Amino acid sequence: MRPVTRRAAVLGTPIAHSLSPVLHNAAFAALGLDWTYERVECDAEALPGLVAGLGPEWVGLSVTMPGKFAALEFADERTDRAVTVGSANTLVRTGSGWLADCTDVDGAAGLLDECGAAGDTAIVVGAGGTARPVFAALADRGFTGTTVLARSEERAQGALASAETFGLTAAWAPLAAAAVPQADVVVSTLPGSAQPDGFPLMDALSSAAPAVADVAYDPWPTLLVAAAESKGAHRRRPDDAAAPAYRQAEWFTGRPAPREAMAAALAASREVS
Repeated sequence: MRPVTRRAAVLGTPIAHSLSPVLHNAAFAALGLDWTYERVECDAEALPGLVAGLGPEWVGLSVTMPGKFAALEFADERTDRAVTVGSANTLVRTGSGWLADCTDVDGAAGLLDECGAAGDTAIVVGAGGTARPVFAALADRGFTGTTVLARSEERAQGALASAETFGLTAAWAPLAAAAVPQADVVVSTLPGSAQPDGFPLMDALSSAAPAVADVAYDPWPTLLVAAAESKGAHRRRPDDAAAPAYRQAEWFTGRPAPREAMAAALAASREVS
């Protein structure tokens, strides 16, 4: 009898744009695994019940917004970095339940390296769960301070506290062109669909630092990246989106991630689109 196919998926909403299936199905194929990876529409409220009801064939889940806080709370075990960041983008099936990790930290570190970020101060656009691993990566690379741009100071409080946990001095500024300070790097953590479509703000952000990075990858280039490119700022490459998935693939399969195959699949999907 043929063994049950193992399954994995990405949870979030909206989820139709996610390129995670491209990356992980490429990893499974390169490793010779007859496994499947799919998209599942799921918000934070529904996540605990959905995950609890999954059968033993499920090996792991990628979690995107808005479920990253819920994933951390739901897990039976948590890595130290997921606890420190305060959110999880990865759930891995274990012998006793589910383990939560935050491979977004790996992605943020690669993002900063690729855009040549260096210095003391950073601007982080957005105050959601995706901002927190960026703070971890900034602190690891010697940055000492950050300004968090968000629609309200109240909404930014969790992000400010997270930044300070990593030893960064943190201040809030409104999401407006006139409030954008000068810095050494700008990192946007907003989904591509949620980026403000305002020229003054994008112009100010793309002029605020010599290095500009954006965690969003659909649509590409994002408004911020396009503005930064027009001014010669260093920016991250679109295939850096694979970085968080490498560690996830290792969690799911227990084997080294086939990085070249995953990056090639991502590049090919962009050429088609």
